[in-house]
Amino acid sequence: MSAMNLFFHPVTPELLDDLATLFGPRGATGGCWCMWWRLTRSEFERNKGEGNKQALKSIVDSGEVPGILAYDGDKPVGWCSIGPRQGYAALERSRVLKAVDDQQVWSIVCFFVARSYRRRGVTVRLLEAAVDYARNNGAKIVEGYPVDPRAGSTADVFAYTGLVSAFKKAGFVEVLRRSETRPIMRYFITEES
Repeated sequence: MSAMNLFFHPVTPELLDDLATLFGPRGATGGCWCMWWRLTRSEFERNKGEGNKQALKSIVDSGEVPGILAYDGDKPVGWCSIGPRQGYAALERSRVLKAVDDQQVWSIVCFFVARSYRRRGVTVRLLEAAVDYARNNGAKIVEGYPVDPRAGSTADVFAYTGLVSAFKKAGFVEVLRRSETRPIMRYFITEES
C-alpha cells in the first residue's frame, strides 16, 4: 500500500456523502451512525440504522460539526467524533465516565477507520487533528475515554473509543480511572501546544 498523505476536514453538509461512504451501509457498526453517545439507549435502539443516520444528518444540517474525517487523497479513511462534552448526554449517565470536575471540556467519543487503514497510525493522526480542531474552536481541555485492554488485545469493534496507547502517543494523560479498563484521559491545551 502506498504512503498515506492524510488530510482532515470537519464534517459539514457537503461531506456527509463521504462520511456515509466510510461508514458503509451498516452505519459503521450495527446502524450506529455515531449516535450511541448522543441518545438515550431506548432512542438509540428505536433509531438503529436509518433513524440514526437521519439523526446525524440533522445535527450536521443544523450547523453543528459532529466530528472530523481523515482523507488519504480524496478517499475518506477515518472518522473521529469530537465536540463539547454536553453534546454527549450518555457520558453523564455513565457511572464510569461521568464528569471528572466542573471544567469545560471537549470530548472524543468514537473512531472509525477503514479496515485497510487500521494499525497504521490513523487514530493517532485523528487525535492530533481533533485537538487542533478543538483548539481552533476555543477548547482548553480535550477528553477521551479509551479502552485499556487487560488481555493485551481488543477486537477492533470494541475499540471504537480508541486505545490508551494511541491517546498517549497523541499527548493525552490519564486523569481518573473508575474502571480497570476505561480511564479518562485529557489533553491540556496551552498557549505553546
